[in-house]
Amino acid sequence: MLVSITPHDLTNSESIEKDPGIKDTNRQGLFFVCTFLVTNTLVKKTIYREIMEPPCSFHPCDEAVIATNDDASDCKRCAVRLGYWKDDYIGFFVRNQDRKAPEINRGYFARVKGVEMCVEKFLKKTDGNCQIINLGCGFDTLYFRLRDTPHQVKNFIELDFPTVTARKCYTIKRNKVLLSKIHDEDGEVKLSPTDLHGPNYHLMGVDLRNIDEVDHKLQQAEIDYTLPTIFLAECVLVYIEQNNCKNLLKWIASKFSSAVFVNYEQVNMNDRFGDVMLNNLRSRGCSLAGVDACISLETQMSRFLECGWNGSRAWDMVQVYQSIPTPERQRIERIEMLDEGELLVQLFQHYCLVVAWIGELFQDIEITCVNVVEKRMSSLNID
Repeated sequence: MLVSITPHDLTNSESIEKDPGIKDTNRQGLFFVCTFLVTNTLVKKTIYREIMEPPCSFHPCDEAVIATNDDASDCKRCAVRLGYWKDDYIGFFVRNQDRKAPEINRGYFARVKGVEMCVEKFLKKTDGNCQIINLGCGFDTLYFRLRDTPHQVKNFIELDFPTVTARKCYTIKRNKVLLSKIHDEDGEVKLSPTDLHGPNYHLMGVDLRNIDEVDHKLQQAEIDYTLPTIFLAECVLVYIEQNNCKNLLKWIASKFSSAVFVNYEQVNMNDRFGDVMLNNLRSRGCSLAGVDACISLETQMSRFLECGWNGSRAWDMVQVYQSIPTPERQRIERIEMLDEGELLVQLFQHYCLVVAWIGELFQDIEITCVNVVEKRMSSLNID
């Protein structure tokens, strides 16, 4: 079955979804591929093709894990609205405008800036001749933000549960601003309910626990295993069973000749504060299947070394926050007063940034920090 629609239909997606001539896209294993032939943001022709795709398997706790994307996206949206950092695209994916606690806003600022610092160092080393793979991407907007900078990459790939990528695809499809960032002049964008493929951007639904499925999806995204590649994961590995996580990390180490992995995740989860965090997540139905790697910075680093990576480094978020340029820290500290300074320190001490690498190109990626406790506290603007 082939169905042609007009450019007007693209901006009014309801007219597409309610068309009785199109089968129910919610049927398991069935989706449609939509090809956009785009010139100067004008869609000239759109064709839907009906094809079959094998269904994904899900675990009972996956729904709660998927919901963490909404929480993180809401928090990022709040911090952006208050001016912690600039993101012109998060508002397309998140409408919630609830205000979060100052400690949460500052924590997300450190999280975003820490990852950005690593990405920027990676891009400078590769001069754009590289790939970015965002594991458990959620509604992250890094690709769109990079498009507004001189930094460009050969290929940008985002992977997450199909439930998440379906919502992200739907949002992108409905917004010309987002679509215009993905296509080139006369470029082609292929879109299905869960997957999107542009000239150098690929968003795909996948179960990261299934290595064969990950490999298949990356091949669809025209992956180049010889190209320098950075993997990004923000609170993703902790939700994957230990054996499945090891299999994923070993597979990456065996397939890529030059790579760096940036992992933002919990740490020091064996103390009282960590117990409170774990109980809170469990009360929401989230089982941290990979929490054993979150006991300390050492266990975070050793996880990669045991899986064939050449080296790794780790810093808690107190150190990462202290490494952010002083003028930038001072700017955001004026946005809101902290209700409980000690709470922020505890939060920062229970999250970390880990950098692991394959090959020699990225072994000097470093977070410049001060390890003296008094200077840490001073850098947080806490007496």
